[in-house]
Amino acid sequence: MESKIKSLAAFNRSQPSPSIFDRAVVGLCWALLLLTFPLSLFFCIRIVNEYKRMVVFRLGRIWDSRPSGPGVVLVFPFVDEHEVIDLRTMAYDVPTQELLTMDSVTVSVDAAVYYRARDPIACLSKVCDAHYSTRQLAQATLRNILGTRTLAQIMTDRDGIGIQVRHLLDKATSIWGIQVERVEIKDIRLPRELCRAMAAEAEAIRAAEAKFIFALGELRASVALRQAADELTPCPTALQLRYIHSLVKISAHDNHTIVLPLPLELVQSVTGTILCQQDHDQRNKDTLQD
Repeated sequence: MESKIKSLAAFNRSQPSPSIFDRAVVGLCWALLLLTFPLSLFFCIRIVNEYKRMVVFRLGRIWDSRPSGPGVVLVFPFVDEHEVIDLRTMAYDVPTQELLTMDSVTVSVDAAVYYRARDPIACLSKVCDAHYSTRQLAQATLRNILGTRTLAQIMTDRDGIGIQVRHLLDKATSIWGIQVERVEIKDIRLPRELCRAMAAEAEAIRAAEAKFIFALGELRASVALRQAADELTPCPTALQLRYIHSLVKISAHDNHTIVLPLPLELVQSVTGTILCQQDHDQRNKDTLQD
């Protein structure tokens, strides 16, 4: 409140007092208004909406330190000029900005800036076109801030970048009577080559993680098998039961071919028996021939 009072006092001091000629012209306007009343009301009355404010320039000077409205405002023809300022928040879509990040990557950034007129008098007296100036400054500030960040920072810290851009914009545009409320980064587009490279890198990382998980599972399985072997080795009967159980599981399926693994000792014993029998038969045959 104190700052507003000080600004109004400074404005009043900066305004030169009206000259005798100015007073005479204003008095003549009042006389014409009274003489042509009530027809003059159709030319002198302006209605200002709730979300707007009117700044009146009388004989080229700002008539009041505070904007007029909302409601009915009296304006003298041929003497007064007026400008209406909209106080509602406006959204500005920043054109796509192609820029180079700190790590030498070209990106395209889309952003939106939300701002409003806080001081209508400053919007008209401090800058030629407050909206155009704010939008141009938003583009330049956004490019400058993004140019100091790496690609990873831009992708992961959108909110922080928006807050920093808003702070710098609001600090610069406050002199113009503009308040920047919010800055949002909508989209970040990368070159196709970089997208393919990042996709290949992500795929390689996922493949490496899958191999690591598979190897870890194999390691745990081998440890479990070794523990099971240590438990079954002292008991041959348990091995035989495990072997029979495996055969039962294999034969339960509709298989046309079943492979039966046999212990090496059993194979050697059967083979030796067959060879001995063949040798015995051959000797008997030779004896009968003699």
